[in-house]
Amino acid sequence: MNPARSAAAAALGLLLAAGATGCGVPAEDTARIIEQSATASPAAPTPAAEATGPATEKLYLLRDGHLVAVQRRVSANPDAQQLLAHLLAGPTPAEQDADLTSALTGTTAINSATDAAGSATVELSTALEGTGRSDDVLAFGQLVCTLSSRPDINQVVFTRQGARVGVPRGNGALTEDPLTCADYANLVTA
Repeated sequence: MNPARSAAAAALGLLLAAGATGCGVPAEDTARIIEQSATASPAAPTPAAEATGPATEKLYLLRDGHLVAVQRRVSANPDAQQLLAHLLAGPTPAEQDADLTSALTGTTAINSATDAAGSATVELSTALEGTGRSDDVLAFGQLVCTLSSRPDINQVVFTRQGARVGVPRGNGALTEDPLTCADYANLVTA
């Protein structure tokens, strides 16, 4: 090795060693768990933090390829957009422990949900064929059954840029018609 490279390598080694030891964090012999402070807030709050609220919401999650109704206690009756946000947040840790999952976790294909005159409208941000999801039927079942679980929502329609789009029913057939949880009855477990 030439002397210039050798000197450069030695200088780099000293810088790395100084950086590793000069960070101010003492070395420990064993790993330890760092508790989250009470003032820190989670990145995506879930309704589980409100588990003792006076109102109840019903969400549909998944277990073994079937829709399962889950009741959560919340601070107030959620509107369609809030219900959608709670559903998209996915199962709480306790629900995960009960083997509940979601076909919607991590999706970015849904913009909003609004409700008026007994109907909810879900605005999709991307084309259905662009989502790459193999479990679209379950995802739409979760959305329809959750939104129509509110007593003031009788049906759900899906739009993209304001125009209705076809989505799969529980039997896989595409429709642009308004949907109810009955359209997914073959996927719902008691």
